[in-house]
Amino acid sequence: MSVARLWYRYSPQILIGELLEKRWMEAFVPFVLMLMVIGAFALALPSQLSWISLQYLLRDFAPIALVTFAMALAILSGGIDLSVGATFAVANFVAIYLAGVLEWPIPAAILGTLAFGALAGTVNGALIAYLRTRPFLTTMVMLIILRALYDKLINGYTVELSSIMIEDPLWTMMGGGKILGLPFAAISLLVIGVALHFYLSRIRPGLHLMAVGSSRKAARHAGIPVRRAIFSAYLVSGLLSAFAGVIYAARQNSVGTGVGQGWEITALAAVVLGGISLNGGRGSIARAAMGAIAIFLTVNGLVQSGVHGSLTSATVGLVLLVAMGFNVKWAKNKAKITQKVYVSPTWVDFPPAPSIAADSGTPFAANDRLKEVETIGLNQIEGPEDVILDRQDRLYAVTRNGSIIRFSGPDFGTREEFARIGGRPLGMAFDRDENLIVCVAGMGVYGVTPERKVYKVTDETNRSWLSIKDDSRLSLADDLDIAPDGKIYFSEATIRYDLQNWALDGFEGRGNGRLICHDPATGTTRTILKDIAFPNGVCVAHDGQSILFCSTWLCKVFRYWIAGPKTGQTEVVIDNLPGYPDNINRSSDGNYWLAFVGLRSPVYDLAMASPGFRIRMVKRIPRDEWLIPGLNYGAVIKFADSGAVLESLWDPKSEAHPTITSMREHKGWLYIGGLENNRIGRIRLSGVDEGWTGWNSYWGTDARSGRKG
Repeated sequence: MSVARLWYRYSPQILIGELLEKRWMEAFVPFVLMLMVIGAFALALPSQLSWISLQYLLRDFAPIALVTFAMALAILSGGIDLSVGATFAVANFVAIYLAGVLEWPIPAAILGTLAFGALAGTVNGALIAYLRTRPFLTTMVMLIILRALYDKLINGYTVELSSIMIEDPLWTMMGGGKILGLPFAAISLLVIGVALHFYLSRIRPGLHLMAVGSSRKAARHAGIPVRRAIFSAYLVSGLLSAFAGVIYAARQNSVGTGVGQGWEITALAAVVLGGISLNGGRGSIARAAMGAIAIFLTVNGLVQSGVHGSLTSATVGLVLLVAMGFNVKWAKNKAKITQKVYVSPTWVDFPPAPSIAADSGTPFAANDRLKEVETIGLNQIEGPEDVILDRQDRLYAVTRNGSIIRFSGPDFGTREEFARIGGRPLGMAFDRDENLIVCVAGMGVYGVTPERKVYKVTDETNRSWLSIKDDSRLSLADDLDIAPDGKIYFSEATIRYDLQNWALDGFEGRGNGRLICHDPATGTTRTILKDIAFPNGVCVAHDGQSILFCSTWLCKVFRYWIAGPKTGQTEVVIDNLPGYPDNINRSSDGNYWLAFVGLRSPVYDLAMASPGFRIRMVKRIPRDEWLIPGLNYGAVIKFADSGAVLESLWDPKSEAHPTITSMREHKGWLYIGGLENNRIGRIRLSGVDEGWTGWNSYWGTDARSGRKG
């Protein structure tokens, strides 16, 4: 294999694209920056790396980190809290005054201080959430008021505060105590950080807060209590700033004019440095912690090096400006970079396609057998990608709007919505209990009982250990069938793209799909085959020993053995088809029907052997000018269990069924569905068993009554 082929097969673009797609990659830059600052700090001040010095650093870091968390919550909600530093300073005074001057019990003093923080947060939250004042102006005014209050208090209580000596085990523990060798303050910070992480990522009020920060209008339309979410952000912000003041007070046992001065700027710089968007809704507590570590070590290193305080403040301001500029640029260009590198075509060599010329003499020879098909539900259905009939001869079809439509009565003249699942229903099959099992793009596999109750079968499978992309969730489940033992085998066309961008998987031509098995008896779902190029058309063979499925982009049909001596093996049944295969279903004579959703063309076959051309096409020209597969020419073929193609049915002008994706034989008729069609077609078959049905072929006996179907 040439170097070029190896390069495209194992292209690093796949790794880069999937890394950029991950949400945690947004924290990559803050993480690297934090490591750089830690490295620079260690080189400049090696004496600070002793265990004793690290303990002091952790103890001193806790208050500024808590204030940073407070700022982060306000920003994630779509606002800002410039009063966090002043709230911290007043809380420091309140804690010392209650515990030292009024001699309250330490737990009561802590609760009193937290009550002050809650009050400050309540005022901010009420004004911003319910009176709709500007967060910047509101919290700036609160900053001015609290800072003035703090200066007044320390001037008025100088004598009382100068002689304070608080002797209490809990107070001593909070100020300088250790648990398992770590400062109490650091342990408290870790516990609060983990709790806030789960609050924002797992608990409903926290998720509401993030949703409001992303888009208040969308959150309101989704029924989220927007005002309550904003109010809660400022309330928790006040509590965090107050608790930081308690820890600081326990450590210092004194107040001073400079306490908390400029901490709001430091916290803001840490939040921005951590990559949290100032527009809200994007970020995490972990990223705030990274930014806080970087800022804290930078400031601490400058102070330890004897740099003047004004220069230290200027450095923090400069860091804030640079971080803001970088975040704006990164937010604007990350999506563009991802778009440019994510699509990663591989090298695919196609041999010349079999001739479909009418006079070619091949089984694929074009004809007009589908020209005069009967029409069912004209303009009453949209995109019936799959069709199926039940034991009562009623016809079911999936639609683009998430519904399953049922036609019944003479000539199927009665139309009704059988069930509404949502998503984009695709392949269908009936199980032994007459439940209709459906693949739903973006959702997984669902079932509908005969009583029309919708239920979830599965929406996930086992995750690949070495996959960067989380492939446990089902993205594009597209077709299924049910084995004699009740196990559901279904294909997932691609794990890299969704329904809106599935065509890009064709540009790649690589194995992004998989075959999956769900066992209803145990409730387990597992992937049995991976790295398949757009698998589709899952069909249990007549003998129940194997699964037939196709690779749409590679124009092949495969067999996977589920029973017998070849269990677990895969083999090619048909190679080098002249069209792009889609659904496969049983026929009454022991053979199989296969739909062609479109025809191969020499031009696109040539493009598949030129990954560089496809990359340039995707990057440089508009989507509507891309060279794409000819998915507009409908055909149906029949093939034997050996893979021999027996006959074909064509609609040469693509007038009735331009994109045939499915067909079902039932009592002497062949019913036809298509991804882009506005009708269902049926054509009378000759020389077939007119009593044959798919239900009898699979189950034979009605499991409910025990009589023959």
